[in-house]
Amino acid sequence: MDSFITTFHIDWKIIIAQAINFGLIFLLIYFFALKPIKKIMSERTTSIEGGLNDAKNNKALLAKTQKEYNEIIVRARTEAHEIFLEGKKEAEDKKKIMIENAKVEVENMILSGKKSLESEKIKIIEEAKGEIVSLVVKATEKLLESHKDENFDKKALEQIKKI
Repeated sequence: MDSFITTFHIDWKIIIAQAINFGLIFLLIYFFALKPIKKIMSERTTSIEGGLNDAKNNKALLAKTQKEYNEIIVRARTEAHEIFLEGKKEAEDKKKIMIENAKVEVENMILSGKKSLESEKIKIIEEAKGEIVSLVVKATEKLLESHKDENFDKKALEQIKKI
């Protein structure tokens, strides 16, 4: 083994010194580089996992919100349709009431027209009767003046009374 050591120029003192240097460098790198990197990696992993959990929660919340939105839209459309139908029914009911009121008004107008026509008719008949009577009286006076007969006067008065 001595030949091996001499061939490769191995010195135990250098190997031990290099081992101590390696150990010191390893400890320095471990405490000043690897530990902070591990800590940063651990925090980053936690942050990323939190972000993924938040993303999952947000996805679930978004799906729930979308479902609620769709339900609200369906409910709103149903209510709007019901309100539309109610409005249409109310409009039809009001239309029927207005038509009935219009019919009643037309009937009242017809009745009042008939009544006014009847009163006008009666008034015209009364006026005609009055004029006829005055004409008959005038005609009778002329006849009486031309015929001064007593029998004629009595007959004319009787005929006038009959009218």
